[in-house]
Amino acid sequence: MSFWIFCLVMNLLLPAVMLCFGRRFQRKPPERINSVYGYRTARSMKSQQTWDFAHRYCGRLWFRLGLVLLPVSICATLLSLGKEIDTIGIWCAVVEGVQLVVLIGSIFPVERALKHNFDDLGRKR
Repeated sequence: MSFWIFCLVMNLLLPAVMLCFGRRFQRKPPERINSVYGYRTARSMKSQQTWDFAHRYCGRLWFRLGLVLLPVSICATLLSLGKEIDTIGIWCAVVEGVQLVVLIGSIFPVERALKHNFDDLGRKR
């Protein structure tokens, strides 16, 4: 049972991080372009406008995805309750893998929105 609880906590980490950083990026994104903290891609770092836009867009997206992933992750983890430790571990890894795919996949709509709203030099269209 303790391993299952550990897996539940691990499966809740990424949705919780997405919720927290999503809200943070919406309300108070990093003020200046930097290479340490924030949504950092070549396109988002072109100008201060692209930086601010990317964080607002990404924040909104991460918050919504976090709201979806949280209950889905809880339900998915509940399916492994009472199973063998190996089964719980595999199931935990699968849930976390899906979460990572969602997180990494969120880059594409943000980049698409940046490309749609800004030119290659980071100027608003």
